[in-house]
Amino acid sequence: MQIRKMGGVAIVAVAALGLSACGGDDSGSGSGGKIDIGIKFDQPGIGLKQGDKYSGLDVDVAKYVAKELGYSEDKINWKAAPSKQREQLIKSGQVKMVVASYSITDARKKEVSFAGPYFIAQQALLVKKGSGITNLQGLQGKKLCSVSGSTSATKLKAKVPGVNLQEFDTYSKCTEALVAGRIDAETTDDTILSGYANQDTYKGKLEVVPGVGGDEIYGIGIKKGDKATCEKINSALAKMVADGSWKKAVTDNLGADYKLDAAKNPPKQDTCS
Repeated sequence: MQIRKMGGVAIVAVAALGLSACGGDDSGSGSGGKIDIGIKFDQPGIGLKQGDKYSGLDVDVAKYVAKELGYSEDKINWKAAPSKQREQLIKSGQVKMVVASYSITDARKKEVSFAGPYFIAQQALLVKKGSGITNLQGLQGKKLCSVSGSTSATKLKAKVPGVNLQEFDTYSKCTEALVAGRIDAETTDDTILSGYANQDTYKGKLEVVPGVGGDEIYGIGIKKGDKATCEKINSALAKMVADGSWKKAVTDNLGADYKLDAAKNPPKQDTCS
């Protein structure tokens, strides 16, 4: 995928397209005037549910896009979108879109379409402080946790055949097992792992090992072939970057310590097809 920086032309493009509001009908979700959006519920900094509150980069991106589509925040029905259920949620019509650290891959594009991308993360490891695991070679013979349906596990298993891969339902379960000593490391995107390392429960106990894999290119999953919605979302994302909301969302949610790859972020959206 070719990655290009967004230019000022994005503002002009947004104005020219003149996004039309979709609220007031059931085109968003089948819920009647509301829109159903899938996010993660257990990823601090990305998508987190605490009581009836939702926070994270994906949440802020989803709220911005929904508003541009004509849905105010009180018109959003948030639904949990575990990694292995994301395609089915979209295909069955249970959600209009999935904004859930959802990496764009060729395999997934056979089942759903993607708007975006809106962020490019890097694959990393989460380990206990002082574990001695500082790179991929340190994983030989170790227990590595990831989530079923994630691209991260597949990538690292290919690079480190000797690793003992264990797949859980959620990354929060991986993190609990890591702290308890039942596994040696956890792998997924650096955004997600930074969120756990900075969570009050784990602060000071864990550390992120960067640079163990390639790019994780986050897109917004929608029904396959829905070009019209894809184009509206892409225009919303371009506007979010142009007016500074994207940068604020990244800083607010990932924290000052997060090492943003500014050479690749913010990414330019792909052409919808």
